[in-house]
Amino acid sequence: MATVVVGMSGGVDSSVAAYLLKQQGYDVIGVTMQIWQNEDACSVEKKGGCCGVSAVEDARRVADVIGIPYYVMNFKKEFREKVMDYFVAEYQAGRTPNPCIACNRYVKWESLLQKSLALGADYIATGHYATVVRLPNGRFTLHTAAGDEKTSKDQTYALYNLTQDQLSHTIMPIGAYTKDRVRAIAEEAGLPVAHKPDSEEICFIPDNDYASFIEKDTGKKAEPGNFVDEEGRVLGRHRGIIRYTIGQRKHLGIALGHPVFVKEIRPDTNEVVLSENADLFSRTVTVRNLNWMAEPDLPENNRVMAKIRYNHRAASAIIEKTDADTVLCTFDEPARAAAPGQAAVFYQNGCLLGGGTIE
Repeated sequence: MATVVVGMSGGVDSSVAAYLLKQQGYDVIGVTMQIWQNEDACSVEKKGGCCGVSAVEDARRVADVIGIPYYVMNFKKEFREKVMDYFVAEYQAGRTPNPCIACNRYVKWESLLQKSLALGADYIATGHYATVVRLPNGRFTLHTAAGDEKTSKDQTYALYNLTQDQLSHTIMPIGAYTKDRVRAIAEEAGLPVAHKPDSEEICFIPDNDYASFIEKDTGKKAEPGNFVDEEGRVLGRHRGIIRYTIGQRKHLGIALGHPVFVKEIRPDTNEVVLSENADLFSRTVTVRNLNWMAEPDLPENNRVMAKIRYNHRAASAIIEKTDADTVLCTFDEPARAAAPGQAAVFYQNGCLLGGGTIE
């Protein structure tokens, strides 16, 4: 039977993935990726999630119950360069990064897969809610996870950037299950993390204070600047562009007597543009740095369902190429707050067609 390395975060999803693969007869090896940097043990422990020491201990206990070997692999350098440095640079450039997408592509897959194959494994597996499928045309893609809009924990949006080679060596065992069923399987199997809460925040910023993290990481305080309207009229002062993202309404620190929202961030002039909610909607979104999955390029049938952020309900759109690595996505109904730096991901019949970065 084939050997599979399972990335174990210490959570219920990856634990059940390892358990299911063991039940299916695979030779399973559990691995936790050490990505925390140079903190002391106490501060790492407080982080929890997929970064903390507690994650290692939980994953080790699960591996003992399942009866599989377990190791911790050091990916600190890759995580710093591909995820943390990227995150900081994007916010400084007035864009909204998606660190989970970068981590999936460059750490959880590229780095872990390379090390696993070098050790003689055939596959890697994760606890993501998605299913790897091979289409009649021979290409690999992802199918959305089981469940309806209320029960599905589908995570294909954050996985759009995986390559064909990576997908060919990937198993995602829990994509056919809902979260409730995964927890039930964990309980039936006696896994000690069956009722462990999910981690919601970005793993290296557990308090969700992005701006403080960036200031500490760079050693530079964010420079205040002007809030302006769309005509350039000064409305007030902001506390640094790293504190804002497109569509934001709360914590702006300005009172104009009516709700206003961030429409644009201008790093060149250090301005944050505010507008009414209605002005945040647009029918077209430009998308670059494309990665195609189900087809080698934009298919003839360019009618898709498109998502412009993780929690966005996929909406009907048409995508058209404007150059070799750019598409124009035109929604049937205007979409709200498309943020530069986030991903736009395209689907057809529940399969991930491809995606790219909103420009």
